[in-house]
Amino acid sequence: MSLKPPKKSDVGKRWMNPRQSKEILIQPEYHLIVTEGTDTEPQYFESIKTRINSKYHEKICLEIYGEGDNTLSLLKKAQKRALDSSTIFKHVWIVYDTDDFPPDHINRTAEKCLSMTSEETEYHALWSNQCIELWFMLHFNYIDADLHRSEYFPKLTEWMSNIGCGKYEKNRKDMFDILMPYLDNAINNAKKLNDINKDKTPANSSPGTQVYKLLELLRPYLY
Repeated sequence: MSLKPPKKSDVGKRWMNPRQSKEILIQPEYHLIVTEGTDTEPQYFESIKTRINSKYHEKICLEIYGEGDNTLSLLKKAQKRALDSSTIFKHVWIVYDTDDFPPDHINRTAEKCLSMTSEETEYHALWSNQCIELWFMLHFNYIDADLHRSEYFPKLTEWMSNIGCGKYEKNRKDMFDILMPYLDNAINNAKKLNDINKDKTPANSSPGTQVYKLLELLRPYLY
C-alpha cells in the first residue's frame, strides 16, 4: 500500500526515519488523468508528463489513460481505476468533450465529480464545450463565438501555419510543444470564458473549457 500523498508545502522535503536512521523522501503528489479520446488528449497530456518527469518526477506523478468513453461512463471508469490502484491519487481529472451528448449526462458528470470529492481525493470535470480544440485555439486567440467543433480545425491550421507548424490534425503528437509558448495566454482566455459562463451549466457554456485548471496547477512544473 502506498503512502498518502503529502501536502504541496511538504513536497520534496526529507524526513528522518527514526527506526532506520535514514533519510526518506516524502511521496510525490499523484494525479490520475482519464480522457474521452484515445489519441489527441492522451498524447497532449503524455507530453506534459514527459516534460515534468524530466525535472520534477519526485514532486508530481501523472498517470494517463485514454478510455474511448464519455461523460458518466468515463467518470465510472476513472473512479474504478482510482479505487483499484494501490496509489492514493490526490487529483482525478476527467477530460471530456460535450459534443452531442445529452445535456443531462454532461452536467451530471460535473455534479458527480463535486459530490465524489473527499479530503483524500479531489475529482475534476475538465469538460470542453464543444471540444478540446477550443482549448488549443485559446492559445492563439480569444474566442467567444459559439462555433461547431468542425470549425476549429481550419482555424487551428491557419494559426499553426502562421507560426510554421503546418496543418492541425487530431493525432499530432507535438501539440503540447507547439502550444507551450502560448500557455499563459490560453489560461487567461479560458478564465475569461469561465467568467462569462458563471452560473451556467457545462452544457450551456458554449464556448467554454475547464482544461485550464489542470494546466494552471501544473504550470510551475512546466518551466
